[in-house]
Amino acid sequence: MSLTLEQIVEETRKLPPEQLPELIERITLAAHGPIDPQIEQASTETAMRRLAEMESGQVKPIPGHVTSARIRKIVGR
Repeated sequence: MSLTLEQIVEETRKLPPEQLPELIERITLAAHGPIDPQIEQASTETAMRRLAEMESGQVKPIPGHVTSARIRKIVGR
């Protein structure tokens, strides 16, 4: 018997929060296939560089709610 999308969402809500990243990764892999190692490496390097910039004070992070408000304004919502 196949589960409906709503049943899957309800089951997902029962998972411990620490399992959600693995679930997301598995769904992504199932939908899109494996990530190109070069792209993954470049993405990791960019993320690490940006983290170092924030930790050093070189750049100031923008809070998520501010970013979301800017996006809503741009798209007219």
